[in-house]
Amino acid sequence: MTISANSSSRIARGGKAIYGAPLGILMLEARFPRIPGDMGNGTTWPFPVLYRVVSGASPEKVVLKGAAGLLPDFIDAAKDLVRLGAEAITTNCGFLSLFQKEIAAAVGVPVATSSLMQAPWVQATLPPGKRVGLVTVSGSTLTPAHLEGAGVPLDTPLVGTEHGKEFFRVLIKAEKDDMDVAQAERDVVEAGKELVARNPDVGAIVLECTNMPPYAAALQAEVGLPVYDIYSMITWFHAGLRPRVFA
Repeated sequence: MTISANSSSRIARGGKAIYGAPLGILMLEARFPRIPGDMGNGTTWPFPVLYRVVSGASPEKVVLKGAAGLLPDFIDAAKDLVRLGAEAITTNCGFLSLFQKEIAAAVGVPVATSSLMQAPWVQATLPPGKRVGLVTVSGSTLTPAHLEGAGVPLDTPLVGTEHGKEFFRVLIKAEKDDMDVAQAERDVVEAGKELVARNPDVGAIVLECTNMPPYAAALQAEVGLPVYDIYSMITWFHAGLRPRVFA
């Protein structure tokens, strides 16, 4: 909502259903707990957001089955968010980089589908001889197409959590509704440690999964490298939608 003023009037500009929440988030349909720091927990964000759950878009379908057949549903949901008042769109699964171009073309507002889109930015900050590494929920199904959709070099090293004891089992396989948060953290940290051990030239880590921000600080403390996630990316993204007004 824009308010314009002159010496005699103040006019509030309308045309939307909801105001004050310019960022819309497309959510997968899931029942696991979304703890603070998770993209799907409203308290994670220092600004209001709009949510829209995409019916039928389970984590298993999106992460393990390439989101086959779901593009029209994501486009429709994104359009709904724009009609409500969203001025930009993001998603709560890094694997949706597959749909980056299509959703952006369909909705006509800025779109950032995946935390992976940060990888080229982070690479630009690193000294010669260092490169970005990725920690993903599923290394075995993160394909070259996913990387290309986010502009990530295909030779970027990555490690997944699918061999862990909790994180993958709860989030992707939906084996239970509850989650052992401490064990989930260990799964993410161990994946990051494995990434660095295998690739000593990794100088920074990008977390693909939007459920990983609660564990980013623990991983950073363990490996001693910068760690970036969907929280770092979306706070940057939102800053352009609502630049800070300085006194």
